[in-house]
Amino acid sequence: MMTPAFGGTRRILVDARTAVNYAMFAPVHRAMSGDDRVRFYFCASEEPSKAASIFRDAGPRARVIGPAAAALKKFHAYLTSDFTWMKLLHRTCRIQMFHGVGGKYGFDAPTESLSPWHRLLFVNRRRLNNCIAAGALEPDSPAIRLVGMPKVDALVDGSLERDTVLASLGLPPDRPTVLYAPTWSPASSLNTLGLELLRRLRMLPVNVIVKLHDRSCDLRPQYSGGIDWPAAVAPHLAAGSAVLASSADICPYLVASDVMITDHSSAGFEYLLRDRPLVRIHVPELVELANIHPDYVQLLADVSESTAAIDDTIAAVERALADPAAKSPARRAVAADLFHEPGHATSRSAEALYEAIGLEPRGRLEGSKAGRLEGSKAERREGLAASSSALQSCLTGDR
Repeated sequence: MMTPAFGGTRRILVDARTAVNYAMFAPVHRAMSGDDRVRFYFCASEEPSKAASIFRDAGPRARVIGPAAAALKKFHAYLTSDFTWMKLLHRTCRIQMFHGVGGKYGFDAPTESLSPWHRLLFVNRRRLNNCIAAGALEPDSPAIRLVGMPKVDALVDGSLERDTVLASLGLPPDRPTVLYAPTWSPASSLNTLGLELLRRLRMLPVNVIVKLHDRSCDLRPQYSGGIDWPAAVAPHLAAGSAVLASSADICPYLVASDVMITDHSSAGFEYLLRDRPLVRIHVPELVELANIHPDYVQLLADVSESTAAIDDTIAAVERALADPAAKSPARRAVAADLFHEPGHATSRSAEALYEAIGLEPRGRLEGSKAGRLEGSKAERREGLAASSSALQSCLTGDR
């Protein structure tokens, strides 16, 4: 597709359903934010009333625009990390950058053609090959760009430090830290055993970080089962030992943790880049309801210790803390498969975006590290460990 020929400043419209959609794009936004030739606009096309929450990490000067106004405005590019498709009056370059590697909800086996997209920024070759095998994409499509996942650059580039993150949460760094990060679904482990698991984890000599998916904070039954999870989790928190994470970006908490517990989430695969133990609570109903690609179910099983109930999960955590090197070769192999050249995905994505809007990049594009170092300082100032702040953040759209 030719870049739209309306000149001057290049305008890019970023559309998102949730804060985690923006978190995927945030490193690219930071890398390009100093370029006065580019102007970003942000829209929550499906739920405009949630735009302020969804784009809260885009900065106080972010240009948030409603769908009606956006539909009439000219943009050089429309970018999303989910299967949203906003109707726009003027032609534009449509860019899909996806938002996870969990193999859920048809991302790796699409039933509809991807040909309407002018750029497809793939996280890994596996997804690219799966989309071709599904008949959704031609192997020689000019839309294909293999870039990696910008969000996880921070897991390997040294911009996040374990002790600094723990200090921002009010947790002591001399204790091991366990992260519980279930996915969203009425069939998730959170719904089946989450609260009792937290009670048992609190009995161990560890820090506990609870990271709720932003959809788990949505009271609509299809997302959370109709349960107010921030309120339900609150009695199981305690300053200095068990906290509810408040940032939409899970990466700081992955860096801070010595063991992660999940059921099936992209974040579980992202944690493999830290090469630390993973405990998977296997929930067959979740696998079916979330339409998880069988290959990804097996991949997560290969790199984790699988459990099904409270007692075996606690025992698996204790084993993981005692022997963190177990399954390290498998973790490293799957991480290499799922994340294309981590540490440089931000620059590749920015280059692809510049190319799509017909501009040459200006200066260095490795903006992820600097942006995250600045962000960690802001987290320390804001005191993310405060329970009331965390609960309110989750209520309005956490990860």
